[in-house]
Amino acid sequence: MATVTLTHTEALSRFGYALSDTTRARILLALREAPACPSDLADGLGVSRQVVSNQLACLRGCGLVQSVKEGRRTWYRLADAHLEPALGELLGLALAVDPRCCDPECTCR
Repeated sequence: MATVTLTHTEALSRFGYALSDTTRARILLALREAPACPSDLADGLGVSRQVVSNQLACLRGCGLVQSVKEGRRTWYRLADAHLEPALGELLGLALAVDPRCCDPECTCR
């Protein structure tokens, strides 16, 4: 069994935090398909550019996306090639969940 270090734990925690927000998860899935600029992400996701900007800052801080300046535009892409297949594997999971769990009224925490 591989040794789990604090670094591994922190990385998983950040990944989990990133996926805990629907907009951040949607951004990651969009970037899984292709790099994009914030305005295109906002239009494609149906949210404001400010929301996308805030969520991209969070994803950058978590180390999951990178920004690349190209002229006057900034493009975002997944920070590591391993993220694309990892997200694909997560999408392939079939989970049986209690629909009452993890909503605002949840008592399982």
